[in-house]
Amino acid sequence: MYTYLKTEFRENGICVLTLSAPKSLNALNSALIGELDDFLTKLDTTATRVLILTGDGDKSFVAGADISEMANLSEAEGLAFGQRGAEAFRKLEDLPIPTIAAINGFALGGGCEIAMACDIRYASANARFGQPEVGLGIIPGFSGTYRLPKLIGQGMAKELIYSGRVIKADEALRIGLINRVVEQEELMPAVIALAEQILRNAPLAVSYAKECINRNYDLDRREGLALENELFARCFTTEDQKNGMQAFLTKQKVNFQGK
Repeated sequence: MYTYLKTEFRENGICVLTLSAPKSLNALNSALIGELDDFLTKLDTTATRVLILTGDGDKSFVAGADISEMANLSEAEGLAFGQRGAEAFRKLEDLPIPTIAAINGFALGGGCEIAMACDIRYASANARFGQPEVGLGIIPGFSGTYRLPKLIGQGMAKELIYSGRVIKADEALRIGLINRVVEQEELMPAVIALAEQILRNAPLAVSYAKECINRNYDLDRREGLALENELFARCFTTEDQKNGMQAFLTKQKVNFQGK
């Protein structure tokens, strides 16, 4: 169905989505972005409960946007290209299910930006991160100036964006850009293990927690706390809450149904 995407839907509710343009180190061209947008629009998040995003091969997660496509864009074409990428990444961020980036190599420019649109980021030790766009005469165009300061603070984000410096996985971990570093061969097992741990919890509660955290980007303290109270209360309308608490009290194993 897709030229640049590989999909693996597992029976336990995990989907592994692989961005696949190996000749360009999985660079983001318009066709790949369009396929990603289509996939995210059509994804059944009742059947899929955790989405894992990775890149094809062992060298690159996503090396960036496709420079050969961008080189001769006009201002209007540049605007359209940036908007397509930003909209696809917004859909990824807004999915009601947890998303995990398995970063298996270069995550530069658009690669760093798509990783930041995921909820959690695990990286292999050979991964490299950066927003080197200013070295090409442009700025991050797929929401990097928005998400990077929120993850690592304005000062560090400005340093990385202004300098275009590329950092190793251990520094990315230290500054809070990623959650964990493992060896290359351990990356997917570690990500799958995390996904399976998430799957043991109540799906609606996980989704509500994600909604609270994401929407708090744009809310003040009073609004954020009110939202948390609202979604906390909504949990008490679910069968999962009743089953989960009853199982705890009776020391039984619970099987959440997402209802």
